Amino acid sequence: MPAIHRFTTRFLAALALLVLGAQPVMAQSILRDAETEAFLADLSEPLVEAAGLRPGNVEMVLINDPSINAFVAGGQAVYLHSGLISAAGSANEVQGVVAHELGHITGGHIVRQGDGMKAASNISLLSLLAGIGAALAGAGDAAMAAVMAGQRAAMGKFLAYSRMEEGSADIAGAQFLSDAGITGQGSLTFFGRLQNREFRYGYSQDDDAAFTRTHPLSGDRIATLREVYEKDPAWNTPPDAELQQRFIRIRAKLAGYLSDPQQILRTYPESDTSVPARYARAYAYHRTARVEEALDETRALLATAPDDPYFLELQGQILLESGRPEEALGVLRRATALTNAQPLIATLFGHALIATEDSSNHEEAERVLRAAVAKDRFNPFAWRQLGTVYAARGDIPRARLASAEQQVMTREYEMALRSAREAEAGLPQGSADWIRAQDVALEARAMLERVKDSGSDTGR
Repeated sequence: MPAIHRFTTRFLAALALLVLGAQPVMAQSILRDAETEAFLADLSEPLVEAAGLRPGNVEMVLINDPSINAFVAGGQAVYLHSGLISAAGSANEVQGVVAHELGHITGGHIVRQGDGMKAASNISLLSLLAGIGAALAGAGDAAMAAVMAGQRAAMGKFLAYSRMEEGSADIAGAQFLSDAGITGQGSLTFFGRLQNREFRYGYSQDDDAAFTRTHPLSGDRIATLREVYEKDPAWNTPPDAELQQRFIRIRAKLAGYLSDPQQILRTYPESDTSVPARYARAYAYHRTARVEEALDETRALLATAPDDPYFLELQGQILLESGRPEEALGVLRRATALTNAQPLIATLFGHALIATEDSSNHEEAERVLRAAVAKDRFNPFAWRQLGTVYAARGDIPRARLASAEQQVMTREYEMALRSAREAEAGLPQGSADWIRAQDVALEARAMLERVKDSGSDTGR
């Protein structure tokens, strides 16, 4: 009997790895930037509409991950890795990826993935029972062979579902591009980049290796899609030139923020005075505490576009993070006004007002931060800053409520429940904040129950 237990445990562990490996990895941090989010929203809007979805309901989320990947994970959100933005050569290439991911959403593939897992687990269970029967009969080798055959069949069943869904999303994405009047040339170019990586890293191009793949080979996808795209009326439509300029700028900005500063200065030498180069260098200088050189780059950027809110935001950020919040106020106030209080920029402005340590700025900071969270409740830093203002003004119940809002988003559910209850006890009964405190407490309690049921970490 102990021998049966050992190979059963090994099998179950392998099946668990199969299921877990098929799920998107959500542990990476989310990158939030006002300019990038506006760009991704504009880039995806015509595709979202072509897919029959409402643009305001579909989120484009940037993940801090250097790998070239994008995925959906339920709901109506498309997750793009930072590595994908860095590897893409054009906005049109990114549109091809977004169109494909929208194909997964409209196809209900996350829901249907459960069907693939169910089919795989049914096969695995049958093979496990057959293996146990063989083991009880004394045929140990036959038992292991039955289990291994079942594992292979289960994996093959699941991966077949995955490849089928990828092909379906390819065709749906091509249709969305067509309906939006966007050329598919960028999509083919991006698949070409993936194919080159397959060659570079020695991925087998042999059909016999298809069993181990979750995606069809890039070469096969290119062949299928080329036939579709080249017949499409939008094939020769020029890509959006303005989107492309914004893409180049954002890609440089992202590189400056994430990449090694010395590498950035080699890629974008001082002799390059283009906007993307100055953007990248400004971040590289700021990250290495070369404050004046970073500010020189932002001044040069603002000389080309004095009312660009994102140049103003960057200059304000550098001043604030260099210990000069009073100097940051003017540019951040302008950036906030120019973007109609875009929540991320408004939060930075509110932070600068607080960082001056001048209590006369607290009233404006509260107004700005309340406007920010009203537009974007899912911003823990804004809630933290708002809580700081409330605490400084002696409004402890609302400071507790702001803490509860932040703690729910950072998965500190027990602390969130405690903060929400304390807020509720001190707020006027029946007020909007009192009702919100009850809602946050209910949310935190529900999440604690869910964590308890799943046996996961509570995030404490």
